[in-house]
Amino acid sequence: MIQSQYDTTARQDLAVAAVEAKLRKDLSWREIADAAGLSVAFVTAAVLGQHALPADSARAVAALLGLDDDAAPLLTTVPSRGSIPGGVPTDPTIYRFYEMLQVYGTTLKALVHEEFGDGIISAINFRLDVKKVADPEGGERAVITLDGKYLPTKPF
Repeated sequence: MIQSQYDTTARQDLAVAAVEAKLRKDLSWREIADAAGLSVAFVTAAVLGQHALPADSARAVAALLGLDDDAAPLLTTVPSRGSIPGGVPTDPTIYRFYEMLQVYGTTLKALVHEEFGDGIISAINFRLDVKKVADPEGGERAVITLDGKYLPTKPF
């Protein structure tokens, strides 16, 4: 049975317990995703409370992390999404994404609408990838791919 969350407290508490177990067991998000059989971005988001895992993946994640019996069913519930409470984010990494959207948000909107027309890019039918690549000028660069299905606005 699919169940959605009414109160986010249980899922937030589970995220805290899961991250603590990840640290205690010295696991990477990749190792947890491999156990789940899904992408690292999706599983990380699910463990942090932003997606529901399929039952078999939820059981595998809960077992790997050594979480209690209530964890796997809770990992399968449809979450209340949104992980940044009101206001400007203060965490430096999250703030930089906020800053990128402040600077390039209207540019992205203009380019998407010019290319596709009036509509949105889905965050539900979506893929995310993060890669570290060498910077030809020295150091490293982060390549972040946001791959969402385009959904046109339909008159009614």
